[in-house]
Amino acid sequence: MTTIERGPASAAGAVAISFLGAAGEVTGSCFRVDCAQARFLVDCGMFQGGRDADEKNASALDFDAATLDFVVLTHAHIDHSGLLPRLTARGFRGPIYATPATADLAGVMLPDSAHIQEKESEWAREREHDRRSAPRRAQGERRAGHRAPPEPVADALPLYTLADAERCLRQFRPLAYDVETDPRPGIALRFRDAGHILGSAIAEIRIGDGGARRKLVFSGDIGQPGRPVLGDPTPVPDADVLVVESTYGDRLHKDLATTYDEFAGVLARTLPRGNVVIPAFAVGRTQEVLYVLADLVRLGRAPALTIFVDSPLATRATEITARYAPILDRESRDLAAWQARHRDRVRVVFTESPQDSMAINEIRSGAVIVAASGMCDAGRVKHHLRLNLPRPECAIVFTGFQAGGTLGRQIVDGAAHVRLFRQDVAVRASVHTIGGLSAHGDQAALLGWLAGFRRPPARVFVVHGERDTALGFGALIRERLHWPSVEIPTRGDRIPLA
Repeated sequence: MTTIERGPASAAGAVAISFLGAAGEVTGSCFRVDCAQARFLVDCGMFQGGRDADEKNASALDFDAATLDFVVLTHAHIDHSGLLPRLTARGFRGPIYATPATADLAGVMLPDSAHIQEKESEWAREREHDRRSAPRRAQGERRAGHRAPPEPVADALPLYTLADAERCLRQFRPLAYDVETDPRPGIALRFRDAGHILGSAIAEIRIGDGGARRKLVFSGDIGQPGRPVLGDPTPVPDADVLVVESTYGDRLHKDLATTYDEFAGVLARTLPRGNVVIPAFAVGRTQEVLYVLADLVRLGRAPALTIFVDSPLATRATEITARYAPILDRESRDLAAWQARHRDRVRVVFTESPQDSMAINEIRSGAVIVAASGMCDAGRVKHHLRLNLPRPECAIVFTGFQAGGTLGRQIVDGAAHVRLFRQDVAVRASVHTIGGLSAHGDQAALLGWLAGFRRPPARVFVVHGERDTALGFGALIRERLHWPSVEIPTRGDRIPLA
């Protein structure tokens, strides 16, 4: 049974982990470690999906941020990094350790997230103003042609601002894979390649000196072996304490050959009469989708394609990925060379302005539209869904996890209608889930990575999975690997490590 405790771990050698997010759920990854040497976070992610996500984000950092010594960031996805600017706004001034690629990606993702926060806050204030002022307008304000400025609304304030994000980015300290650093005396940190997205890392943290030294390993998000673009996750031989993700701990992904077959089939059936819309995370998934589409053309399994990447963030992430070409897998480098010689076969159009995005709306068939966000809860993809969902000749292709409560989850679960821009929109387009591109390792991949440990860790905590999935995967670890201590924490638990 998990214990819930509060207060610092102050005794010499004492260590405690607080599970502040991604415990019994997939988003909001955040773990605080308290020990005699330091207090630090591993990840500081945003909660996404569900009606209570805003409330969770507003109350997530309910401790004195100024008492933190440093932060370890496993990768740039917003469910792992998205509350870092809020942490800075609340007084955190220490370094944020991340791989160089993660630091570069965060440099575009966090300002983009701040822009979304500010815009959504502005819209919320305007809606509240309209609601409050409606009776006054009815009494003559409308006749006078006067509109009062929006009144301040406490719960409509942004989680953080662009200035907060920019200040936060100055705290990043890049650390390459397989290089050890000492964030504080008595603490050593090293990153291993997690194979999840560009720059993603497994964090190895050693606490203490001599015989009292203890090794904590945080898996971050573990990638699926054999995927395009990135290498496979790095095995870790040992740990005293392991915190491991379980996003897809209850299922197996389709293999890459099946993924190619399914993609080719959707393109062949749809493009002559309609469009293919692919909601995709701007970082990682968009670049993999582009790889698969181009490879299908190269292999003669798809016609010449026109692909619109309708996400300024995805455009910048793709540019950053290209800068790290030397660390990508050989297949990616070979395909890039082929594309450079056959630009007429795969035409990729990166849209920047809203006007460029709206121009896509005029295209009735033959377009592949890749747009963020991956779970359809924000961004330009919502406009493309509004226009293409009601058309039975179109197709919507999901290639990644859809968290409970998100628009993407509603569509995948078979909703006949969804709510978009305050309108009911019929779902008549064909809906496809193609799992072979998932950036998360499936059950077999996670078990394979865990099998790389030479001996069972003394404590294992299963996180970053919906509650039933985490429980089932924890039971599977005990059954298949015969590990004796596997626990499923709940958000808010603070667990001392003996």
